[in-house]
Order: sequence, then C-alpha cells, then structure tokens
Amino acid sequence: MGKRLRVAAIITIYHPKSHADVIVTKFLKGASIDEGRYVFDDLEIVSIYLDHALENDIGLGLAEQFGVPVYPSIRRALHAGSNELNVDAVLLVGEHGDYPSNERGRHMYPRRYFFEQIAGVFSESGRSVPVFNDKHLAYSFADAQWMWERAAELKIPLMAGSSLPLCWRHPWLEYDKGSVELVEALAISYGSIEAYGYHALETMQCMVERRRGGETGVVSVQCLEGDEVWRSRDRGEWSGDLAAAALAVSEHKSSDNPEDCKEPAVFLIRYADGLRGTVLHLGGIVQEFAYAARHANGHIDGVEFYLQNEGPFAHFGYLCRNVEQFFQSGVAPYPPHRTLLTTGIIDAVMNSRHEDHRVMDTTQDLQICYESYDQMPFRPRGERPVGASIDPAAADIV
Repeated sequence: MGKRLRVAAIITIYHPKSHADVIVTKFLKGASIDEGRYVFDDLEIVSIYLDHALENDIGLGLAEQFGVPVYPSIRRALHAGSNELNVDAVLLVGEHGDYPSNERGRHMYPRRYFFEQIAGVFSESGRSVPVFNDKHLAYSFADAQWMWERAAELKIPLMAGSSLPLCWRHPWLEYDKGSVELVEALAISYGSIEAYGYHALETMQCMVERRRGGETGVVSVQCLEGDEVWRSRDRGEWSGDLAAAALAVSEHKSSDNPEDCKEPAVFLIRYADGLRGTVLHLGGIVQEFAYAARHANGHIDGVEFYLQNEGPFAHFGYLCRNVEQFFQSGVAPYPPHRTLLTTGIIDAVMNSRHEDHRVMDTTQDLQICYESYDQMPFRPRGERPVGASIDPAAADIV
C-alpha cells in the first residue's frame, strides 16, 4: 500500500443525516454499496473545519473518536499542523446549516466564501490540490462563475454535484453517449423548490447531456406556479404525456393525476439546440425523482431515480467512491460543467419566481457547452439496492 492521501473536510454543519454525515462519515467509517462493504484505505481525513455545531452535532464526537483535529479556521485545516498547505485533497460540504434565506428564496450557504479561503491557501502555497464541492456551486450564479474562473486560474481540479446521477434507476436506462436525438425531456420532483428542484435538474441533465451533439447550453428559463402550471401545459409549453410517463414508473405516489398537487410548480428550460426541458414539481404527490423524454422518432422513455431515505444511504457510498478516484487521479469522473450549468439554471428559476415569474434570458450566462463522460467508474447497475446497500449495519464499519 502506498502513501494514504491526506484530506481536509470543510463543513458547514454535522448532524445526523446531514450531507456531512452521509459523506464525511463514510470516509471515516466506510461505506456500503451493492457489491459489499468498502473501506477507504487509500485516504484519510486528517483535518476538519466545522463552521458551527448545534445541539444535535455529531461531528465533534466523531472527530474525537477517529483522532481528527478540528481547526478554528479553513486556513489552519488546510495547513493541518503545518505552516503551509499540508493536504492532498479537499472535501467541501456546504449543505445544511443555520444560515438565512434571502428574499429570492436562496439558502445562503457560504460555499463561495469557503472556496475563496481554500483558493487563497492554494495561492499562497504555490500549488493546488483536487476539490470536491457537494451539490451546486453557490446560491448565486455570479458566485459560481467566480469560483469556476478562480479554479481555472489556479488550475484547481474540480468535481461537483449531487448524488442523483449515482442512484438506482427503474427501469435501468443509460443512453450511449451521442446515440440519441431528444426533442423534449421532463423530470418530476418534490420537496423544497430550490434544494430538491436542483436535484431534479441534475436528474434531467445527466440524461440529456448524452444526446447527439452533446450539451449546447440554455437560452431561457421560467418558473410558473399554481394554476398557471396547467395553463402552460395546455398552451403546449410542456407535455402531459411525459409527466404521465414519469409518474408511471414512480413507485411511491398518492395519485397518477398531477393536477391533484395542491402547490405545483414548473421550470421551463429552453436549450440552445432546441431541446425543451421541464421540471414538474409535485410536492405531496411523489416521493422520488423521475425522468421522461421524447425521442425524435416519437419513442418515450420513463425512468425512476431511486434514493435511499433511510439506512446506509448507499447512493452516497457510490458518490464517495467516485470522489476517492477523483482525489487519486485529479480527473473528475463526470464533467463539472454539468454543475455549473445546473447552478445557473436553478439561479434563473429562483430569479424568475421572485420577479413575477417572468422569462429569464440566459443566452449570455449559460452558453455552457460540454460533452458527457465516456464511462462512469462507480455506480449501481440495478433497479433497487441489494446486498450491503440494504444492511443498516453496513454503515457501521470501523
């Protein structure tokens, strides 16, 4: 065995079932995936920065249990007992925490501030190491653009995004890269419009980016709510048969009729190559994410994206395995451009919602073109968790 990679964990808050718990705890204890129990022998968490600890904190206890120092600043956590950068990689987990929401409904997680501090240490140390940023880059697209440009300036290897592309699919579907011609795609979601709407965007984007010609960027975004959702469908701005296809494969639902939703919302996304994208928010109707798409030949796909809401949260085990490989290679297993684009889309959604649901012209900001991955290194291939993924004790590896 070679030298273990030294990793700093930069965290907003660390309570049970927080993103810190389902990510950092797996690097400390090990993870469960369908194929068995997995221990991260090739890396170790050597330092933690914890922005705040409330009454339900578990991070301080875990740090003590595993002998990981908790530092009072991001700079010291990256120095990890030295006077300069002394880690090989950085986990930036800025989800959850006691932060306000602004007037646009954006939860003001300090991801840009954290990244500024990280980049500052890299700059003064004269070298950069890989950084994984959990979920979208920032609550403001202007902040996300700054982070993107700063990463390019300092040549920081960057990986980002949510766990949705790494969960189980029912029925299993993965397009061969460049093999499909899509004319319309739709994802259904639930929960909060910002946080879970973002997950739905990644659900859709990880599929449509594999279309013929690759990703071309987004030219406009609009958010509608209430009865205007159904009027928009009736105007032909999104297709009810795609919603029906997505609902048909959803296991846990209270109705097959989307109009039974009491507080619906829809995101209308128009891509530069003519693809029409829709996120249909059906809180109270569904409990999983799902995707449907119409091909140019008229064929319609319907796929449920299944997450574990209890137990080992094994989809995060697959995420952590991909992060581990990224830390080792410095090459992201899937394009971080996806996260930059979806960060911009959710920002435009929330701005549209705040500004009387107007159409947001994103022609300038979201001209983000990229190609999808060739092959995902680690992911479940089945329709539901099996093996260690359904064993709650598998999360307690020590």
